[in-house]
Amino acid sequence: MSKPRLHLDADASIKALQAALVAHGHDVTRTPNEWMAADASDETLLLQATAQGRCIFTFNVRDFVVLAQRYPRHGGIILAAQASWTLSDLIAALDRLLAETQAEDWISQVRWLNKWR
Repeated sequence: MSKPRLHLDADASIKALQAALVAHGHDVTRTPNEWMAADASDETLLLQATAQGRCIFTFNVRDFVVLAQRYPRHGGIILAAQASWTLSDLIAALDRLLAETQAEDWISQVRWLNKWR
């Protein structure tokens, strides 16, 4: 069993969010980076995150729900409605999620972050 590795997609690519989660000991990347261009498509984001063994966190609910159906074998998708979250709430919820779950729990799963609120 291993801890989940997380990628913040372009919509959720907040430097302060990544920094806080890394400071809590989590393996978190964000767009852009060496394997993800800033202008990568959502499809590329999902496929590359999966190839890297990462679940993806996004506010882009509509597009990623469709992609999850098109690519049912992915590293996991965590959804949140952007308007209902403050930065401190996001940090706390993602910290709980990453601490309480295993990477294996996320394979092919699409879940709402609200569960860890």
